[in-house]
Amino acid sequence: MVTYSESGVDIDLEAVTVTTLADKLKSTLECRDIITDSGHYAALVRLGDKAIAMSTDGVGSKILIAEMMNKYDTVGIDCIAMVVNDILCVGAEPIALVDYLAVEKPDPERAGKIAEGLVAGANESRIAIIGGETASLPGIIKDFDLAGTGIGFVDVDKIITGENIQPGNVLIGLNSNGIHSNGYSLARKALFDNAGLSVDDKMPNGDTTVGEELIRPTELYVKPIVSLFEKNYRINGLAHITGGGFTNLRRLKKGVGYEITDLPEVPEIFKLIYEQNVDIKEMYKVFNMGIGFVVICDENEADKIMDTINQYCDCRIIGKVTDEDKITVRAFEGSELEY
Repeated sequence: MVTYSESGVDIDLEAVTVTTLADKLKSTLECRDIITDSGHYAALVRLGDKAIAMSTDGVGSKILIAEMMNKYDTVGIDCIAMVVNDILCVGAEPIALVDYLAVEKPDPERAGKIAEGLVAGANESRIAIIGGETASLPGIIKDFDLAGTGIGFVDVDKIITGENIQPGNVLIGLNSNGIHSNGYSLARKALFDNAGLSVDDKMPNGDTTVGEELIRPTELYVKPIVSLFEKNYRINGLAHITGGGFTNLRRLKKGVGYEITDLPEVPEIFKLIYEQNVDIKEMYKVFNMGIGFVVICDENEADKIMDTINQYCDCRIIGKVTDEDKITVRAFEGSELEY
């Protein structure tokens, strides 16, 4: 059985590491008026009647797929998406970002392609890239790494932390277009090492290659979610579904659970990974499995919220909030999973 840990990524150890870091850094929160607890998608600093939201993230080992394909013009979109989608989760509109490109050695042509993706992601998200840093780090970096830090703004009385989530609320899932930017160590282990595939091999449906599916850039959810903010809908929680799958919902509120029963058709890339001897519970623990973002609201708000989202991307009610402190998921092959 192929596992994420076997592929080199131990999620549980990562969680312990993050907790250790957060515990050491917690005392610094007293330096300013911080609104959100550590562990949420974005941090919020109060400035009068407004708050600044901040988040940082990178592209991760998806960069290795870009290198295999010699295609660098989309990883910038991933960088933007991983940051701005997190900022949305506290009710903030992203406005600006700084990037960090670390390289083994300078490569102007590749840097230009990376910049094309950053510009495309920024334009789609309506944010400004206001600065950044490039560092040559031979001996530390192999090829390159790309990360970004973004900021957004929100009125203090419109912050969404998840504290208003209640049993009976519904979960509206926004479709993903594939793996996005998480779980690539497991995907590469399953597809390349175990199955012996390459980026040039055709997908089972024959329409695209394995590489084209893996390099597909992360969905940007700024336009549909900001449109909800502009209409002042009552939203109780927002979640970016990244590494960890639906366990990301636990970031929002303690003491409630989630029952996920009506997911959309799983993108073919996930089925192909699953077929390489990956446990179904591991699949839903690592990948987004077709849902990249979740809006949590009262049931009587759902129809108008979905009408607005559907102007930009496909969505559906995928489940509900429960009073049991667990997450259950009905998997695509019929099993019931519990986390």
